[in-house]
This record gives sequence, C-alpha cells and structure tokens, in this order.
Amino acid sequence: MPKTLYKVTFLNAGKVYELYARHVGSGALWGFTEVGELVFDVHDGVVIDPTEERLRDEFGNTRVLHLPMHSIVRIEEVERKGQSAIRDATTGEKVVTPFPLPAKPR
Repeated sequence: MPKTLYKVTFLNAGKVYELYARHVGSGALWGFTEVGELVFDVHDGVVIDPTEERLRDEFGNTRVLHLPMHSIVRIEEVERKGQSAIRDATTGEKVVTPFPLPAKPR
C-alpha cells in the first residue's frame, strides 16, 4: 500500500511555499504543525527544475519542519506529486524564473 502524500502550502518571508511530504501532524510544540519526510524529485537527466533545486538546497537535510499553524495556507492529501513551487504572496507568480535564454547575436 503506498504511503500517503500531502501537498503543504505555507507562507514564509512574503512567499508562498508548496512542498510535498509523507508526514503531517500536530507535534509536541503547541501551535505548530509537524511536516516530515519531505519529497523531492530525483532528476537523472539533463533538465533540472531550478525551483526544485532551490527547495532541496533549503530543506534537503531537514528531518521535520515545525510550521506555525497561522502560516499554513492549506494541506491537501494528493495521489501523486506535482511541481513544488515558491510564489510571491501578493501576485501568486513563481519567484524562481527559468534559465535565461541565450542573447541574440548582434
């Protein structure tokens, strides 16, 4: 039986983070939600998602996130992992932009 997967959306420093995790629950710290067993894509190919890499750099060694309950926007139980994201809280646009295209020769 596959383990439950959650999409956790929360506010952090003026940005909206969307992460995937296998564990979500109330923890020993009052007012905080525990988010553990974070799930990141494993890329063996050439194409790398810069947002996923940034999230892995920031949270890759994290065993459990203790998020203040008031910072959580939504927790969804999902069937499969989608694309993780970091968005601007006011506009909803992604913060990390794709790799720049080469400049046109003059």
